Amino acid sequence: MEITEIQAELMIDAQAELGEGPHWDAESELLYWVDVTRRKLRIYNRITGNEIVRSFDRMISAVIPTTSGGLALAMEDGVYLSQAGDSPVQLTSIEAELPLNRLNDAKCDRQGRLWVGTISLNDEEPDSGGFYVVEPGGFTRQMLSGIGCSNGMAWDYTRSKMYYIDTPTRQVDVFDYEEESGKISNRRMAFQIPTTTGYPDGMTIDGEGMLWVAHWGGGCVSRWNPETGEQLGIIRVPAPLVTSCTFGGSDLTELYITTARIGMHEKELRDYPFAGGLFMTKPGVSGLLPGNFQAKE
Repeated sequence: MEITEIQAELMIDAQAELGEGPHWDAESELLYWVDVTRRKLRIYNRITGNEIVRSFDRMISAVIPTTSGGLALAMEDGVYLSQAGDSPVQLTSIEAELPLNRLNDAKCDRQGRLWVGTISLNDEEPDSGGFYVVEPGGFTRQMLSGIGCSNGMAWDYTRSKMYYIDTPTRQVDVFDYEEESGKISNRRMAFQIPTTTGYPDGMTIDGEGMLWVAHWGGGCVSRWNPETGEQLGIIRVPAPLVTSCTFGGSDLTELYITTARIGMHEKELRDYPFAGGLFMTKPGVSGLLPGNFQAKE
C-alpha cells in the first residue's frame, strides 16, 4: 500500500524552545499549547490568528480546560488548577521525592480523569519516570513505573483500548482499557517506529481509529493502523524536532503540530528557521473531541 504524503504549513512562528502539549478547546475554539522550558502557556485563536502568552514561575508541560471553566496545568512538580487567569493552585504533587523528574505529557480521557507521566532528567537514573492518573478530587494513582520519557496517549473507546508512548522504547504500546474504572492491563507493543525516523513523541487518534505520531528527530508526523502495524501516511514538517499533534478546528479536520528548537545547532537553525513553530495541515480525516478535566466544584 502506498504511503500518503502531505506537507504541514506554518501557523505561528513562535520560536518555542520546547513547544508541546497541543489541546483543542472546542467550546472556545482556542488551541492551547506550551513552551515547556520557557515556562509559557500559549493560546492560539484560529479565527484571528493571534496568540495570548502567559508566563509562569515553573515549567509547564500540558494544559487542559476543566469542566468548571478553569484550566488544569501539568507543571514540573505536580498538577495545578487555575481559574480565570489566577495564579495556579496545586491540586496534587507528583514525585516530590524525585527532584530530577518533571511532569511531561498529560491528557484527559472522556471520563474527566487526567493521565500524566514524568521524565527523568537524571542521566544516572534514566528509567525513573512514572505514569499516573489523577482523579477529579486530586487522588493520584501510579499506573506504571520504570518509564524513561512518558509521552503520547490516545484512547479508542469503541475498541476499549488505550495507546501509550515511552519515547526511548521507540514503540507505541496498547493496553486493554476499562473506561468506567480507568484500569489498564495487558500491555503489549502495537508497532515500532523505524530507527531512521527519530523517536515517537506525542500522539493523537482520528475518527477511523488510526494513530498520528509525532517524530522527535524525524521532521514528520506519521499515520498508523494500530491493529495491523502498517504505516498509512506521513506529514512532512519543516522542523526536525516534532513533538506532538492534535485535531482541531470547528469540524476537527485540522491537525495542529507542535515543534521545538532546543539543542539545535546554528546551522540547523539556519536550515530550519521555523523550528519551534506551530504548524497545521488538513489530512482528510477528522479527529475526536478531547476530554476535559472533571474539576470538583
